[in-house]
Amino acid sequence: MGKDSKAKLAAKGKEKEKDSKAKPVAKGSKSKPAAKDTEETKQKPANSILVRHILCSKQSDALKALEEITSGIAFNLVATKYSEDKARQGGSLGWMIRGSMVDDFQKVAFDLPNSTCTKPIHSGLVKTKFGYHIIMVEDHK
Repeated sequence: MGKDSKAKLAAKGKEKEKDSKAKPVAKGSKSKPAAKDTEETKQKPANSILVRHILCSKQSDALKALEEITSGIAFNLVATKYSEDKARQGGSLGWMIRGSMVDDFQKVAFDLPNSTCTKPIHSGLVKTKFGYHIIMVEDHK
């Protein structure tokens, strides 16, 4: 190797050294590719939901309520007409946390996406020890 080649290699080495000094790495960080679709990037499951429901002791009443919702009548109006519990005022149960509901209700409710009373994405009929529920979720957190 000639003097010119050695000089060029030495100059490149100094440039690389200069570049590495110019880009400080945060203490404790490791150089790794951006995480995509890994456990680190997945959101934690919601621990609480803003939920509405319609509760009927008779399946026939629950089916009538479901038919009205399907025909386009707002969920809260149908809940006021058909629900037989304290949520009769529009069906709102408020914010409910995981573990505070009966299992069958909770499993369905936490799997529902957010929706609105005027365009509800509902559960269909869900049978629990309390009766027949139609569930919709307005928010998750």
